[in-house]
Amino acid sequence: MASFLVVYGTGEGQTAKVANRITARLENRGHDVVMVDIESISDELSIDAFDAALIGSSIHVGKHHSAIPEFLASNREALHSRPTAFFQLSLSSAVDDEERRAEAAAYVDGLLEEADWHPDRIGLFGGALRYSKYGFLKRLLMKRIAKDATGDVDTARDYEYTDWNEVEAFADDFAAFVEGREGDDGGRGTAEAGNQ
Repeated sequence: MASFLVVYGTGEGQTAKVANRITARLENRGHDVVMVDIESISDELSIDAFDAALIGSSIHVGKHHSAIPEFLASNREALHSRPTAFFQLSLSSAVDDEERRAEAAAYVDGLLEEADWHPDRIGLFGGALRYSKYGFLKRLLMKRIAKDATGDVDTARDYEYTDWNEVEAFADDFAAFVEGREGDDGGRGTAEAGNQ
């Protein structure tokens, strides 16, 4: 059994839903999991207290949650010394369009390059349109983005694009990776082993 930290940054709550599903999946495998919203994270929380860490963020208008890059920068050393994973939610990952999916991957590449971080696993998931939670200006902007991305422009309803089977497969794959490392070296091997 390993201990996992799941840290997420969310806008309207879809990334929190994904973090919850990942947490439940890891717990079902017998692991201890602490899940924390980046906006309520305390200075006392240390990645060093965990065997593995998953970090997740939503994308809004091409940008990750504002607190995620800072969190990655301030925890670089701890992230490099244990198994890690990153997951991202965006509209670009919600469609079967190679150009948009490449755009979603580019958001991740930019973040990871800036943070000098090389997670062992990366998950790109479709997010959600929460028109009911947007203010007037954001609703107009998201409607414009959605027109090209998904075509879902009825602002009287919300849309969810997350493939929950993909989320569960991602959680299972990362858990199996950590479990395999636990068998080798107690789960705290060098980052190089998982980043090749």
